[in-house]
Amino acid sequence: MLAAYFVSPQRLQELRDGRGGALLERFSQALKECGYAEITARRHIRAAEHLLYWSEAERLPYDTPNEVILRRFDEHLVRCRCPGYGHTHRFDLLNGGRLFLEHLRQIGVTNASTVEPATQPPALFTSFCDWMRAQRGTTDITLYNYGLVIRSLLATLGEEPGKFDAQSVRQFVLSHTRDRGWAVAKRCTSALHMFFRFLIAEGKCDSRLAAAIPVVAHWRLSALPRYLPPEEVERVIASCSLTSPSGKRDRAILLLLARLGLRAGDILVMRLGDVDWKGAWISVRGKSRCLTKLPLTQEVRRAIVDYLKEGRPRAETDILFLRSRAPFRAFASHAAISVIVKRAMRRAGVTCPSRGAAHVLRHSVATSMLRHGASLQDIAAVLRHRSIETTQLYARVDISMLKEIAQPWPEVQPCYLKPWSRI
Repeated sequence: MLAAYFVSPQRLQELRDGRGGALLERFSQALKECGYAEITARRHIRAAEHLLYWSEAERLPYDTPNEVILRRFDEHLVRCRCPGYGHTHRFDLLNGGRLFLEHLRQIGVTNASTVEPATQPPALFTSFCDWMRAQRGTTDITLYNYGLVIRSLLATLGEEPGKFDAQSVRQFVLSHTRDRGWAVAKRCTSALHMFFRFLIAEGKCDSRLAAAIPVVAHWRLSALPRYLPPEEVERVIASCSLTSPSGKRDRAILLLLARLGLRAGDILVMRLGDVDWKGAWISVRGKSRCLTKLPLTQEVRRAIVDYLKEGRPRAETDILFLRSRAPFRAFASHAAISVIVKRAMRRAGVTCPSRGAAHVLRHSVATSMLRHGASLQDIAAVLRHRSIETTQLYARVDISMLKEIAQPWPEVQPCYLKPWSRI
């Protein structure tokens, strides 16, 4: 497959007969399958060739961890004098070297021992994760978020819950949430509440210790939802280019958010089989991992078809929306969806009223439905809310309707104190 990137017979012979020629051949095949552009693939192959030359000159042991190799290779590049290798950007060389080492691990040339072992989580946290999966069906992403707090707690107070006391637990919460917003504090206390429920259920600590966790002073549904007016939503959707693959993808994502009120996480896990073309339905996996069918409008359907025909790259995965640059794979997290929305807002000259640009479009759907006469039950069905109380948040957005039912403030005569009369 090297012939797909190099035309010169002399250069091809040099690569194939050189150090690790067979490995470079397989590496180029992997780059081709991942959809890398020709110029990018040649750059990565050049970096792999340089890495092979340097590692042989250094006589690195076979079991050297990949991260150690990359760190030493980076130090070498600062003072590189290897004959025949020009001074390319270090970032490009390191990126190509990292891809090459990962490829070697995947094809079995190096085994798992060549990668630096990750720090093992505390045994107590591992038991907590097993308990949460068995008792509450908690997802891995939730356990990961809990782990950020719980690991810090165990590192601070130790791994013997029997020695925990109320003062140390409270002090940990206060120090961990100092100078941070209420959302961080809420995540911290939620993680600790679940962790201490596990400890109490397993008999590892005093049952009264859970009361030592402070309560965050934030009232549920106290803030008004941030949204965009309908004309600004249309400007954001229209900002996507219909001539580029990424523009077609972004427009389909924006329409799913702005017309169906999906969450960023819903789009992240959406698969090709979730679209029922004959029935005009789309299946959505919500926060509770329950499958819900939503009607697929002609506009959204047309946008998805355009993306599948002319925008989506070929890939082995069945995830619907993929990265627009190689390697073509699913987005890493739901934050990537919000980045797409934020860029579209910037192109349209629209200011995002809050953090989480993707969720702003979800709020915009609900407020638009309310102003067009939809009931809270209808909005709850579209947004897939478990409780109607969550949907009642949008009832406070229609200011014009609230003005009609607002009662005038009663006039109260001021109370004047009589001056003391002289005796």
